[in-house]
Amino acid sequence: MDYSPEFKKNFATAYLAEEYERLQKEAAEARTAAGADPDLLHMAEEDEVRTNARQAAILNEIEQILESEKEQEDTSAPISVVMELRAGAGGDEASIFAHELKDMYQKYAEHRGWKTRNIDDLTIEVAGTDAYEALRYETGVHRVQRVPLTEKSGRIHTSTASVAVLPIRAKPKFTISPTDIDMEFSRSGGAGGQNVNKVETAVRLIHRPTGIDVRSSSERSQLANREKALQILSAKLEQLHDEEEARKHAAERKSQIGTADRSEKIRTYNYLQDRITDHRINESWHNLPKIMAGNIDAIVEALRAAGNSEAA
Repeated sequence: MDYSPEFKKNFATAYLAEEYERLQKEAAEARTAAGADPDLLHMAEEDEVRTNARQAAILNEIEQILESEKEQEDTSAPISVVMELRAGAGGDEASIFAHELKDMYQKYAEHRGWKTRNIDDLTIEVAGTDAYEALRYETGVHRVQRVPLTEKSGRIHTSTASVAVLPIRAKPKFTISPTDIDMEFSRSGGAGGQNVNKVETAVRLIHRPTGIDVRSSSERSQLANREKALQILSAKLEQLHDEEEARKHAAERKSQIGTADRSEKIRTYNYLQDRITDHRINESWHNLPKIMAGNIDAIVEALRAAGNSEAA
C-alpha cells in the first residue's frame, strides 16, 4: 500500500498520516544534517531503516482501518428483503389474492436463483444479490378484478392486497431501545417437529411508540425468532421514516415511483382483459397466467428504469 495525502482527510486515519509525514520529514532532515560526515551518515541510515519499518507499520494500520470502514459501509446495504403481504378489501377473495401474490414472488425469486423462506403465513424473506433493488417497487396496494370461482352470477369482484417490502440490513439504520418493546411468546404452528408444538418459540414484538407489531415463527429457537423480529421491526421503522419523508417532499416529486407508501394503489390485475396495469408508470402487460407464475421480469425492469430516471 502506497502513502496518499488523502489519508489526512479521513478523520480515522489523519493522525496516522501526520505521524507518517513527521517521520519522513525527520529522516530527510537527518540525512541533510549529516552532510559528508561518515559517522553521521551511518547514524542517519540506521535511523532511516527504523523509520521505514515504522512507516510500513503505519501504512498497514491505515489499510486495516480503511478495510474496516469499507465493511461497515457494506453492512448498510440490504442483505435480504422481507415481503409482508396482507389481505385488504374483498373478504375471502382478498385473502386468496394475497396468497397468489406471495406464490408469484416466491416463483420469481426461484427463477432468479434467490433463497426464500416463510417468516409467517403471508410474510416471506428473500435473500439474494439485487433482491431489494428488484422488489422495492412492489410496495403498495395491488387490486384484482375478476369473477371468483364461487360467484355463480358471473359478477366481477374487486378486492385488494397490500405489499410491504422491507430491507433487512446487517447493520440496522434505527437503534431500538429495549424499554420501547413489549415481547410475547407463543407456540409456532406448522411443520417443524415435536419441538414446534411443545416450546414457545414464536416471538411477537410490539413497539410502543409507534404501535408497530412484528411476529416471527420461522426459526427453531426463541432467541433466533427474537433476532429476526428485531430485524423486521427495524426495517418497518425505516420504512415509516421513508414514507414520512416522501410525504414531506411529495409536492416536489414528478411521480410516485419511490414513495414506498403502503396505502398507494399501484397496480391492477384485470383477469377479464388478461392485463396488468401499473398506475405509477401507466404501462400494461398481458398474459396474466404467465405473470402470476413468477414471470414479472418485464414489470420489475420497467419500474427500476423509471425509478432510476426519477432519481437522476
